[in-house]
Amino acid sequence: MNRIEELGSLARSLGCEARYGEPMSRHTTFKIGGPADLFLTVEDRPSLQKLCRRAAELEIPVFPLGNGSNLLVSDEGIRGAVVSFGGGFRRVELCGETALECGAGASLAAVCSFARRCALTGLEFAWGIPGSAGGAAFMNAGAYDHSVSEVIAACSHVARDGKAGIFRGEELEFGYRHSAYSGGGYCITGLRIALRHGNREEISARMEELYRRRREKQPLDLPSAGSVFKRPKGHFAGALIEQCGLKGRRVGGAAVSGKHAGFIVNLGGATCEDVKKLIAVIRQTVLRQTGVRLECEVRMVG
Repeated sequence: MNRIEELGSLARSLGCEARYGEPMSRHTTFKIGGPADLFLTVEDRPSLQKLCRRAAELEIPVFPLGNGSNLLVSDEGIRGAVVSFGGGFRRVELCGETALECGAGASLAAVCSFARRCALTGLEFAWGIPGSAGGAAFMNAGAYDHSVSEVIAACSHVARDGKAGIFRGEELEFGYRHSAYSGGGYCITGLRIALRHGNREEISARMEELYRRRREKQPLDLPSAGSVFKRPKGHFAGALIEQCGLKGRRVGGAAVSGKHAGFIVNLGGATCEDVKKLIAVIRQTVLRQTGVRLECEVRMVG
């Protein structure tokens, strides 16, 4: 039994699902990515702690996976163990009068819907972001001039050595598409979200208005990883890309969206290399024509 098989065997003994050679294309919104050595679905923190501790002893890297909505995974896949969060990690609960406690595996859609049912406001901007709560905290996801850093009060986590901990307030080190977790070494397990009392009808109307804007402007009908580039200071990446005549530019199965130039879409059969080559073309062209250096927002893994 090799090290990967040993970790998989431990996972199964803990009641976790363990699959070998799992295609990551099944777990990313881009529908791109080669096989993970070991794909684990973990449902509770004690199991996660034991698996992280043993993985560290076996020198197996652990990659925590959210909804796969901001990832470009290598065609060669991911070495080590990928951890997906199921079971209790998908819970969403009311804590006190205006705070929510949610597991890292809960979808942002589920969290936003729960907040609406409780007539709590402050999270409407996140309606339609296709990520998990943990992934949103990891990258400080945002939209429409707001970000989750405005509402996250604390994040719990399990470190590489299996120890549980929590970051609060300034410890979270939120910045533009950045958090204290951005450097790796932790699996986010849960969030506390601080909201405010609001009017349910007004909350619902705002959510639906923002989602309508998304449908009109973004290519939601094709696989993508959302906005490919961070917003350059004083500019919008999509506008720069369109200005450079790159809408529709294609490499293999990957193309700059004709609907929103800030998106790269998978037209069918796109590979990681197709997307990386297209990103290079975009960055070089925009730099040459405008002098603006685009920085990737999509996380490249594997």
